[in-house]
Amino acid sequence: MTATQHPRRLSRPYIVASTLTLLLTVVAAGVGLFVPEFYRDAEVLLPQLYGQDLLTLVVAVPILVGALYYADQGSLRGYVVWLGVTGYLLYTYASYALLTAFNELYLVYVALFGLTLFTLIGGVVRIDPTDLKEALDGHPVRGYVAFQALVAGLVALMWLAEVGPASLAGTRPPSIAETTLPVPVIQSLDLGVVVPSFALSAALLWKQRAWGYVFTGVLLVKGTTLGLAVLAMIVFMLQNGQTVPLPQILLFSLLSLIGLGLTTRFIRAIPRKFSKTQTHAGTELRTD
Repeated sequence: MTATQHPRRLSRPYIVASTLTLLLTVVAAGVGLFVPEFYRDAEVLLPQLYGQDLLTLVVAVPILVGALYYADQGSLRGYVVWLGVTGYLLYTYASYALLTAFNELYLVYVALFGLTLFTLIGGVVRIDPTDLKEALDGHPVRGYVAFQALVAGLVALMWLAEVGPASLAGTRPPSIAETTLPVPVIQSLDLGVVVPSFALSAALLWKQRAWGYVFTGVLLVKGTTLGLAVLAMIVFMLQNGQTVPLPQILLFSLLSLIGLGLTTRFIRAIPRKFSKTQTHAGTELRTD
């Protein structure tokens, strides 16, 4: 006899952690964006902080609210988006905790860093990767593989072109030359975490390993949200009179648009209703 199971609802610790994340994110982004002269950072960094806060407040927060609701209802789509936006907030507040000048919200940034880190790890560990692979059975993956490999390569080349010569010459990279930052934090996060993550995800998906589907879904949502945040930063930088090379504007715009299209395609390919009949007693996995 088989018994159909729907995806498990989120357990209370995850709901509490994500709800607290939402509340603290609204506080952090809202204060940063609307309280005059709150940030004590170098003038060159302020437009980037304002752009990130704006995107976080008007895009990431509403999406996380919806994703959390649907994930709690057992939606596999909602679960993947929930993980992806949590990943975006992890990246964002890891950089705030390590990069921004000390201010009254420092402990909020650290709390968000910790909350999103453990929520993401726990959420990824909790998912059965074969669920997502089976839900996407037959869905073409070459576009996702190529995009992730491209992102990994371009980001690596972009930052190595800056920090490589500076390392050899013993000078400060141009991106932090006008700041008091001891090291380029974003480059450290990207080269140490983001680039390897995209490269590994692309390799696993190319081999059609189950975890490749999970990592791809999470990274597409996280990467696209971050790409839109970069575009918001560029807008604020241009309004502030800073010079942003046209090739960089075009590159980030193109990657963000392609990422948005692929993310939408990936999420929409996951069936709205996914039911799993466990295989332990001779049963089968199916999608509705």
